[in-house]
Amino acid sequence: MDRRTFLTAAGTGAAALTVGPLGALSTSAAAAERPVRRPHTFDTPLLRKWFRDTYHSIEAMTTELGLATDKIDLSGPGAPMRSVQTSPTNIACGLWSTVAAAGLGVIDRGTMHRRLARTVTAVEGLERHHGFWLNWYDSRTGSVLTSWPGTGDPVRPFLSSVDNAWLVTGLMIAADADPALRGRVARLLADADWSYYYTPYDPADPVKGPGQLRGGFWPDKEEPTGHHYGALNTEPRMASYLGIGDGSLPSHHYWHLLRTMLPEHGQEQVPGGGYETIEGVRVFNGHYTHRGRKLVPSWGGSMFEALMVPLFVPESEWSPRSWGRTHQRYVRSQIEHGLDEARYGYWGFSPANIPSGGYREYGVDAIGMQTEGYESLGVVTPHASFLALPFAPAEAMANLRALERDFGAYDEEYGFRDSVDVTTGRVSDFVLALDQGMIAAALAQVLLPGLLQRPFRTGGFAARVRPLLRKERFSI
Repeated sequence: MDRRTFLTAAGTGAAALTVGPLGALSTSAAAAERPVRRPHTFDTPLLRKWFRDTYHSIEAMTTELGLATDKIDLSGPGAPMRSVQTSPTNIACGLWSTVAAAGLGVIDRGTMHRRLARTVTAVEGLERHHGFWLNWYDSRTGSVLTSWPGTGDPVRPFLSSVDNAWLVTGLMIAADADPALRGRVARLLADADWSYYYTPYDPADPVKGPGQLRGGFWPDKEEPTGHHYGALNTEPRMASYLGIGDGSLPSHHYWHLLRTMLPEHGQEQVPGGGYETIEGVRVFNGHYTHRGRKLVPSWGGSMFEALMVPLFVPESEWSPRSWGRTHQRYVRSQIEHGLDEARYGYWGFSPANIPSGGYREYGVDAIGMQTEGYESLGVVTPHASFLALPFAPAEAMANLRALERDFGAYDEEYGFRDSVDVTTGRVSDFVLALDQGMIAAALAQVLLPGLLQRPFRTGGFAARVRPLLRKERFSI
């Protein structure tokens, strides 16, 4: 299957699609995989209420152009106040949240189509380079931001590999859900070639040629970032999966991503594990140990690094003894840090709005490989508990109820506020598109399992990515 066929077939939903003459789409007889319904013990009415209110915040963040803004401020007489800026990730959150809303009956399919089509039309008009989207646009006009709203600071245009991965994910989900959009989305994605970000592996100089993706490029001078995304258990692996899935990246790229850094490199702890050769690549199959529990660390120790990707890619299902096991243990480490190590009485740490204003990373330092990792600092982020729902449902529900009861962290109209400083009681005045988008996707996954995973369970994506995950053998 070539790249153009993948870009349509991987996003079909009801039926696998192929590209005919002149790029037209045709339907094949092969039916795509449907969501797998399985019983659960969640409080379904409460989860549905949380979803409805969360989706209302997405609606409030979305401009007349159809682009979800970065955040809204719920304080003050003018609330809700939308931010001006939007990013590829923000836009993606609006797309998949709308698909989830239709799947869960919060909106009807006609409304879903109108909203998705409006957003796709806006995305078609955004300035692109090398088939990819820039990091910041004006959500009202779609023009590229050249100065930051409120401060006037200059904004240098940037092509982010990870942010583009989320927009491609959102577009594929939209095309899967709405057959009328498949041809338009296929044309949008036909030029999104992930090899643009890829530095091929050079065995003679693996530092300069690591076989990994760059963080991005500044297109004004075609200047790349000085870093690559090297850690496996972080959110940029979605870009890696997409590139492997459409054939623009070699499959061995997956084995060049680091389970931990090498033992001789400075990092949070000296890892366990050892070297082995997989598909011709010498891999250090390392792990960390936290409170007697072996797991594959993320970069900084935050929740969304580890658990945003499996909202869309069924890692635990395709790799139960490796990805499934480390996801479970990662959640348990977050819980025990909040309740037993730091004794906050609450848990769930991930990048979010600072309750007093601004944005920063929060996490559990001991399960991140960065030497100066993310710290929790008493700031609990509700989206982290939603990401944990599939792995620790009772604990996640109890934690969220406690944040609502003890701090008033839940807004009856817009869902959970972005963060709570449980040491001071200060609750954020904001909700962020990224974090609300993760909440919406997580709720969809527990209420209608597989709904947002359909484009990734078929076509070239599944054919190329699933075998890699089946071969994965973490040393845990």
